[in-house]
Amino acid sequence: MTPLSEKKLFLFDIDGTIAVGDTLYEGTRPMLDYIRSIGGKAYYITNNSTKSNSDYVNKFRDVFGLETREEQFITSGYMAIRYLRQHYSGKKIFVLGTVSYIAALRGAGLHITESPDADTQCVLVAYDDELTYQKLVNACRLLSVNDIPFYATNPDLCCPVDFGFIPDCGSISQMIISSTGKTPLYLGKPNPEVVTLCQIDSGFRDTQTLVVGDRLYTDIACGINAGVDTCVLYTGEATPEEVARTQYSPTYAFADISSLLNACLHSFKEHVLLF
Repeated sequence: MTPLSEKKLFLFDIDGTIAVGDTLYEGTRPMLDYIRSIGGKAYYITNNSTKSNSDYVNKFRDVFGLETREEQFITSGYMAIRYLRQHYSGKKIFVLGTVSYIAALRGAGLHITESPDADTQCVLVAYDDELTYQKLVNACRLLSVNDIPFYATNPDLCCPVDFGFIPDCGSISQMIISSTGKTPLYLGKPNPEVVTLCQIDSGFRDTQTLVVGDRLYTDIACGINAGVDTCVLYTGEATPEEVARTQYSPTYAFADISSLLNACLHSFKEHVLLF
């Protein structure tokens, strides 16, 4: 465990951690101000694949009033694009996803189909809030008849919204798993490469890095897999009872982002007094 006063690179989950829907949590803006004041950097690592990086930049500016750059967002959709470009360049890929995400995949030069074509080389399932039953049928057909690789952007079972939770990619994938017996390789968190990409872009080290999220088996597991400190906030899915019995034990746990900020300020003041 490294003291919070030494943290410079903060990797925030979005939904349930710093915001929910179009509402920015109280404390998020002061937390980002603190990070800038110490010469640190904030990145946003989300398993929500419904939006592209440019979509997130626009939302943060227009809805939250926060200026960001595309490089600050590492989404499960982006991780899937990286993987598919490495392994399936020029090959036909079936995608179950939103119109926006499919456009991003095509914009990255990938050969995407939304039909169960016989020459399809793999299936990718993403978080799709435009889901139809026919999309599920097409995915099941390809995996059952063609026996091709199955990928999914992320294992999250639910996504936080203002009234509670709705099904996420993990739940959509589970319907396909139950129907075909095929299990996907998940490409987003808890993949530790998410952390590595942020460190390469920012130049900060493991001891300076803190992964902050509300979900244990994705956010906290991602940090653990990357060998960095983690912090769970109880504003989303995780509860103190779950933390007490989980295999993904966070380094720090706080009620909300305001509590994390207070702890950072206290730790920083103690650090300054020592020197």
